Amino acid sequence: MAYGKEKIDEVRKLYVVDRFSLDKASDFANVSYATAQRWKNQAKANGDDWDKIRATQTMRSHAIEELGMRILNHLEIVFESASKRLEESRDMDAEAQVRLLASISDSYVKSTSAIQKSMPSVSKLAVAFEVLDKLKDYVMKNHPELAPKFVDMIVPFGETLDKELK
Repeated sequence: MAYGKEKIDEVRKLYVVDRFSLDKASDFANVSYATAQRWKNQAKANGDDWDKIRATQTMRSHAIEELGMRILNHLEIVFESASKRLEESRDMDAEAQVRLLASISDSYVKSTSAIQKSMPSVSKLAVAFEVLDKLKDYVMKNHPELAPKFVDMIVPFGETLDKELK
C-alpha cells in the first residue's frame, strides 16, 4: 500500500518528538513496522537521522533529565525497601528472593538504559547493573545453591556501586 508524505511525517513525529518506540509509532499510525523501519532507513540515507534528532531533543530537555532522576530515585527507594525485606524475610525461599531481586534489577537496568542518553553519569551505572543482572542469571543457572549468599552480597554491593558511580 502506498502512503503519502503526511503518513511518513506522522510516524516520524510519533517516534522523534513524542518518543514512541518505532513499533508503537507504526501501530498508532496504522502502518506496518516494516514500513516504518523502511521510512526511517530511507530518511537516514537522505540525511534525516531520526535517532540522532530524537537523542538531541532528549539531551536538550531538562524536564526529561529531571524525570529520569525522579524515576531513578524512586527505584533506589524500592530497591532499598526490597533489600530490607529480603534481609528480614524468614519465610521466602532463596529462589523467590533471587526472583524479587532480579525483577527490581531488571527494572533498574531498563530505566537507566532508557534515560542514559540524557544523563551521561547514569551510563556507567547502567552498565554496572547490567553486569550484575547477567551475574545473577549465571548464578541462578549454574550455581543455584549459591543464591542465598549471592543475595546477601549483591544488595550491599549494588548500593556501593550506586554511590561510587554517581
